[in-house]
Amino acid sequence: MTQTILLSPPFAFVIIFIAAVILSCIFSRWAFRKEKNPPGAKKAYACGEDFQEHLIQPDYSRFFPFAFFFTILHVVALVIATVPPENTGIFFMAGLYISAAVIGLIILLRK
Repeated sequence: MTQTILLSPPFAFVIIFIAAVILSCIFSRWAFRKEKNPPGAKKAYACGEDFQEHLIQPDYSRFFPFAFFFTILHVVALVIATVPPENTGIFFMAGLYISAAVIGLIILLRK
């Protein structure tokens, strides 16, 4: 009984977490520490140029459609790869899911 408790994931997580905290406390005493406020630590810096204000504001409007496209296609591939061939009822659900994903991609990529 005690061996199964020691091998249970929650108990192992607690033991490893406690060991990590103890090791962190021990090694933090030997860690290299910088001075509190080095000169220029509060100044804005970008691409080798000093700025007085933060002028760069990235635009992600073109990134998100591609990120959603990538995510949807990978989830569909995962669904197709994990459909068991023994159960024919699941093929209908997988086909329905894939058709919904295709409709979603058409909506996403229309201009």
